[in-house]
Amino acid sequence: MEYKLIKTNKDYQQALARFEKIFLAPKDSKESNEADILAVLIEHYENEHYKVDAPDPIEAIKYRMEQQNLKQQDLAKYLGGKDKVSKILNRKRKLTVEMIRNLNQFLRIPLEALVKEY
Repeated sequence: MEYKLIKTNKDYQQALARFEKIFLAPKDSKESNEADILAVLIEHYENEHYKVDAPDPIEAIKYRMEQQNLKQQDLAKYLGGKDKVSKILNRKRKLTVEMIRNLNQFLRIPLEALVKEY
């Protein structure tokens, strides 16, 4: 297959369709190598045409909670108690440096997402 930069939405849709067909190919196979190349091309196109800003800290926390099926009480040990969790998630209290470090270390939320203004 010939590879070229994805420049149009039609090219993008075709690349996505092909990628979906081959992304589970056995490692080091011809299709696996093709999937790797397509992933780079697709990512390049998406970065130029579908720029997404990072979420604010509260949205990042809520997203991680959803991913890990966590409840507010599960965050109490990282944020200093149930009351603080509620206030933070309702945007009535700001995150402290210690809270940011805890969320980064234990929940693997990137620092960049946690230090943004909200």
